[in-house]
Amino acid sequence: MMTPEELLECSDSGQLWSASPSATVGFDVSSAYRCALAVHSLRVARGELPRGFKIGFTNRNIWSRYQVYAPIWGTVYDSTLAFCEGHGTVSLAGSCQPRIEPEAVFGMKATPVANASMEDLFKAIDWVAPGFEVVQSHLPDWKFKAADSVADGGLHARLLVGRKVAIGELASSARELDERLAATQVSLFNGQQLVDKGCGANVLDSPLRALHYFLQELRQCPGAPDLMPGDVVTTGTWTDAWPVEPGQLWSGVFSSPLSSLSVEFV
Repeated sequence: MMTPEELLECSDSGQLWSASPSATVGFDVSSAYRCALAVHSLRVARGELPRGFKIGFTNRNIWSRYQVYAPIWGTVYDSTLAFCEGHGTVSLAGSCQPRIEPEAVFGMKATPVANASMEDLFKAIDWVAPGFEVVQSHLPDWKFKAADSVADGGLHARLLVGRKVAIGELASSARELDERLAATQVSLFNGQQLVDKGCGANVLDSPLRALHYFLQELRQCPGAPDLMPGDVVTTGTWTDAWPVEPGQLWSGVFSSPLSSLSVEFV
């Protein structure tokens, strides 16, 4: 079993793991979250600031492809997060087998109350924005088990967040926001080539429902931090994850209420 220090070294360098953590007898998803939190402590100790979370595998359409059949989560840091108004540049340096995912990202204005309902959660959200998460895998050919993906930081590498829209401009209730985001569409392009299409309903039926599910899971994980004011949460890919490399220009054409987003990889 690789140590947290070794896992962090691979994360920094973009090198493949020497072994799969799930190959260790007894290493399950609960063990993987303990391991991920140990790596998290190392990152914080060296000065990285937690800025929120990513939720992975909320899109049921890709479960069979990756052999992971339930959502996972990981931490987003100041070193992996960037904002833009519609076009951004993201470095792939240090990433391992990077892929792109178009998603909806929430910004929090308050910590949701205990046992938060969908309406309680709605009241704690500040804004929503389109986003591109760059995900990565430190196991060859993206072949892993659920526990591996958790230990691998939830597969998070980078997050680019586009133009924010205040929740109050979109909806007056959780039900209205839920329905609007579920119906939102995206077309994903590599240059001028259409690569994939998706919609908000692909992620546990809507991004708001994905966020609600995540909040419950986060609070059941021993040692995990709570969702805090100012945190960002990206809620899972609306399409499959597609390989990217430096020199490419990708764009996501989102329908209302989200705006389009493009990224140049260097």
